[in-house]
Amino acid sequence: QVQLMESGGGLVQAGGSLRLSCAASVSGFKVITMGWYRQAPGKQRELVAAAASDGNANYADSVKGRFTISRDNVKNTLYLQMNSLKPEDTAVYYCNTRAIGRLGTSDYWGQGTQVTVSS
Repeated sequence: QVQLMESGGGLVQAGGSLRLSCAASVSGFKVITMGWYRQAPGKQRELVAAAASDGNANYADSVKGRFTISRDNVKNTLYLQMNSLKPEDTAVYYCNTRAIGRLGTSDYWGQGTQVTVSS
């Protein structure tokens, strides 16, 4: 069973920083990618950043140069360092992993953590 637990959200002023963490339990699964998505009120969930097992990362254009995704494969933890935050970054942030298990490939999600950026 895959379990993802996010932490690190909160309220911050514009220009500030936050670091999100996602502790992953993926015993018995092969992880293909891990990433962060976000969903603002009234909007669709969107990819923020993703990190493949080979270390390659990709980012949404809106966060390039401000956010950095990283993985600690020993601790099975995914991070998102968010700098120069803007009010438009306000959203619920979700940790995601795409993993291969006994029944095939599936996407798994955490419960989400709220990030609020005040102007």
